[in-house]
Amino acid sequence: MENVIEVKHLAKVFGNQTALEDVNFSVQKGETFGFLGPSGSGKTTTIKILTGQLSPTSGEIKVLDLPFLSLKKSDYRKRIGVLTDNSGLYQRLSIYENLKLYCQLYDVPIKRIDEVLETVNLASEAKKVVSKLSKGMLQRVTLARAFLHEPDLLFLDEPTSALDPVNSKHIHKGLKKLNDKGTTIFLTTHDMSEAEQLCDRVAFLNKGQIRLLDAPKMLRLKYADESIQVQLTNGKEILIPKGPEGADELHNYMSKGQVVSIHSNEPTLGDIFVEITGRELI
Repeated sequence: MENVIEVKHLAKVFGNQTALEDVNFSVQKGETFGFLGPSGSGKTTTIKILTGQLSPTSGEIKVLDLPFLSLKKSDYRKRIGVLTDNSGLYQRLSIYENLKLYCQLYDVPIKRIDEVLETVNLASEAKKVVSKLSKGMLQRVTLARAFLHEPDLLFLDEPTSALDPVNSKHIHKGLKKLNDKGTTIFLTTHDMSEAEQLCDRVAFLNKGQIRLLDAPKMLRLKYADESIQVQLTNGKEILIPKGPEGADELHNYMSKGQVVSIHSNEPTLGDIFVEITGRELI
């Protein structure tokens, strides 16, 4: 598979504080890659380096086959989309007027505005002035701007942190559609359920270092308990070990019609993160 991001031995130091230390990973073309960790773990710093906003202290990076020194060129910026804590919107203009400016900047047809506003659930708010938007609405407009030009690579830093469940679901649907069209997505979040829904692979970042990297399904299987959870008709929930002995016990309950449900005892990504790092995702 072709890699659109390659990172080798990346480090970033601010004064006496190490933000990133010997970070290594690659992102394949067409995948949604989750960069997961609690606040302060180095997620935003990584995005700022990959988008040319910050220089690394050491290490090598290549994005869309370009080395770091080439990332500030305008042609690179037109191939990526970025959602960060800096909105980049004109406060006195309406949502529609802001997106129209970006259509002109990226040479995108004006009709594309209607499509992205529908994706972020703001089609009925196009004429509203940006200065009067709530935090959640502002985040959705910024997200719309980030993928207005259907970039080759989309960087999303906590894209749904200020959104309610309904709008988050709407955004997830739009991101999956964009990914299906070929956009590679680099997603940072501390929302593990969001990562499980969207990501092909995830990296766990803690204190500036990657602790684990794999597909969510593979991680859950790797750290699953050696037991299955069974709910009985009398209301009890029991754990039965995997293997011949457990199979006999399960068969005994089933033959008596006492089983209501059976579940594999797999942990969530959040459970795995806490086990690996000892830190809660807050």
